[in-house]
Amino acid sequence: MKLLKQFLRYFIFGITLFFLATTIVNNWRSITSIEFNKYLFLLIFISLILNSFAHIFSAWVWTWILTLFNCKLGGFSAVKIYLITNISKYIPGNIWHFVGRIKAIQNHGDSIALGTFPVVLEPLLMAIASLLITIFSVSLGILEVNFSPLIFSLLLFFILIILIVIHPKFINPVLKKLVINKGKVETNIKLNKYPFLPLIGELIFLLLRGSAFMALMMPFIDLNIILIPQVLTAFSFAWLIGLIVPGAPGGLGIFEAVAIASLDPTIFPRDKIIIVVALFRFISIIAETFTAYLAWLLYSVIVNNE
Repeated sequence: MKLLKQFLRYFIFGITLFFLATTIVNNWRSITSIEFNKYLFLLIFISLILNSFAHIFSAWVWTWILTLFNCKLGGFSAVKIYLITNISKYIPGNIWHFVGRIKAIQNHGDSIALGTFPVVLEPLLMAIASLLITIFSVSLGILEVNFSPLIFSLLLFFILIILIVIHPKFINPVLKKLVINKGKVETNIKLNKYPFLPLIGELIFLLLRGSAFMALMMPFIDLNIILIPQVLTAFSFAWLIGLIVPGAPGGLGIFEAVAIASLDPTIFPRDKIIIVVALFRFISIIAETFTAYLAWLLYSVIVNNE
């Protein structure tokens, strides 16, 4: 089973790289003819600001989730941990940012079991938020995907089930049965209330990241108001696939391939979109690195002044 998972991971990653390489080769002449001017650099800067703010906001949302589980870690310490561990997702395995956060919760006096659930709930809420955007857009015809009515209904049913399951009345009995420490159930592990506010926060996070993506698109494509929902939806869908499909760390390659494939090439030329997704990945990594360093720097200043 382990070998099969590794094979599927590398197979998906290989197919993704092949698609990206083929697309780049077919549009190479148009790509190399693109000029970098002041307007483009301005929008790159705007995208960097939006990306950075999105990551900081996401860290803040995580503190809400920690509060729902009564974790001792919180406030600026939690924001710092989130932002610093965020860049660990690019390490092969794509789990080390989660491991770092669980370890940080444990270091603040809580058990590994208690630390696991808020760490797992955060990407789950992100996935739900992205699915909600995707399903809503598909139902309105904003995003066209080859979903049969059966698959669409199953996805909708799946979302509803998850939204019900994460209610404290349903999830707390499950947590009580799952978490056993030395033969005794840890009664302090429970979700205090429905994570509605964190879910809204994850929706805002996706819209911020989508706006950063759209800012990079503006120098290359004449966007109008009608196209904005399509761009934001395609971004959310690509981000979702990059999150859930096993492949490169941080969804590297998966997001780019799905974003290119999701956007109508007659409106969004492939040569232009390749530049946009490449710039977005580059800007995202810079934003994640910058916010991690900023969090570490500010925390060091606060500690030294105490």
